[in-house]
Amino acid sequence: MSQILWADDEIELLKPYLIFLREKGYDVVTVTNGLDAVDYCTGAAPDIVFLDEQMPGLSGIETLQEIKALRPEVPVVMITKSEEEQIMEQAIGQQIADYLIKPVNPSQILMCLKKHIHRREIVEQETNRSYREEFSDISYMIDTATTLQEFMAIQRTLVKWDLQLSNADSSMREILNQQRKQANAAFAKFITRNYEGWFTQGNRPLMSPDIFKDVLFPMLDKGDKVFFVVIDNFRYDQWKMIQPLLSEYFSVTEDNLYTSILPTATQYARNAICSGLMPQQIKDMWPDLWVDEEEEEGKNLNEKDLIQTQLDRFRKRYEFSYFKINESDFCEKITKQFRQLRTPLNVVVINFIDMLSHSRTDSKMMRELMADEAAYRSLTLSWFRHSPTAAMFRKIADLGYKVVLTTDHGTIRVNEAVQIIGDKNTNTNLRYKVGKALNCQGKNIFELTHPDKVGLPCPNVSSSYMFCTGDDFFAYPNNFNYYAQFYRNTFQHGGISMEEMLIPLITMEPK
Repeated sequence: MSQILWADDEIELLKPYLIFLREKGYDVVTVTNGLDAVDYCTGAAPDIVFLDEQMPGLSGIETLQEIKALRPEVPVVMITKSEEEQIMEQAIGQQIADYLIKPVNPSQILMCLKKHIHRREIVEQETNRSYREEFSDISYMIDTATTLQEFMAIQRTLVKWDLQLSNADSSMREILNQQRKQANAAFAKFITRNYEGWFTQGNRPLMSPDIFKDVLFPMLDKGDKVFFVVIDNFRYDQWKMIQPLLSEYFSVTEDNLYTSILPTATQYARNAICSGLMPQQIKDMWPDLWVDEEEEEGKNLNEKDLIQTQLDRFRKRYEFSYFKINESDFCEKITKQFRQLRTPLNVVVINFIDMLSHSRTDSKMMRELMADEAAYRSLTLSWFRHSPTAAMFRKIADLGYKVVLTTDHGTIRVNEAVQIIGDKNTNTNLRYKVGKALNCQGKNIFELTHPDKVGLPCPNVSSSYMFCTGDDFFAYPNNFNYYAQFYRNTFQHGGISMEEMLIPLITMEPK
């Protein structure tokens, strides 16, 4: 039973309200002054407090301050005869949950209780009901999807419900997870059928090498000043979490998805973005700027040079700045430099979320903190809200730059290990393998036996690529059970899933 503490020096006049609330099943405790209200809260925590603003002795505002010091989590509703702006500002400043103007009526009180005591329960019930009603429509979308745009619509829909059901009961979330598995299975079949044709038939959708040519260059050619921000390993659901914060100082003009190339790994996808070329083209045209899988040096150390080659190739004379952020101190440092920038194009690569994803694999503590996608999103939001990155975006808005915000690839929480055999030079990524004599018994595997047809380098003449689909991951036969258990429920990338391949491409203008 929910408990209400009602403090009013004219409590005898409120008997009809008290009877009404008790008939509705509420336990109502009454006091006639602020001191008694504070004393009651010292020993008990009511679910909500109704507080008269004008009482003899301790005033309503003073009582509010005392109750909030004792019970900051308890919502306090101020009831007042006055509509003076100063009183309202004082009350709001002291964190009242709501206020009502006398004379109040029972329906107002009941709505206030639903809003502040039962809100979560009501929202959960309505969300579950709405999802159940839309369940069949989503299943039909998955069963009939035959185009990339239809799969993008499915991804948006599933992300919407994933966010809404994050706090709902487990049965609804489990049903949604099953729908996502079905959607990823259908998406994998779609990619298996169409991926090679996108390159051999010349009808590929907007992909990693096209971002500069099709998105950034048209903006720059119009005279726009642009910040191109690439957040490594950034999923669409994570974007939807931080969008409300960015909406404080930007208007989102386009909220799109585009398709990462395979493998959905930084070495391939981000170098493709920077160069405007597929990986094999980079290796052919700029061999000094490409690093093969078996080489130990960093695979993304040449991004600035690759951007310059793309500008030169398209005869774009725009000067640009380039920043790669791996730590908060450097983010603060470069943000201070933005006012001196005179370049129309400014590229910022932010690596925090990729580091967060890898830490989930390496650290037991991070496994506890990121138990599932909802926790992963929550950590992303907390990072953005409290990091210098948010201040960086505010500065960009203040300076009047447009922003194109994107990523190189997403990530997926893996579940089932599949055995694979390869030679000693096979790469270590869990979602894709490249090497000679690859042998895998998994059913849900996409193999590219002619990588050159899709613009991928071949370390050897007989090299092929294998990609996991859905939430599978590769493990070798040696110590298979150990590695299957160790990597299960970690976030990985490189393979084929909507989370990895259908990724945010956002355009924003400063308000």
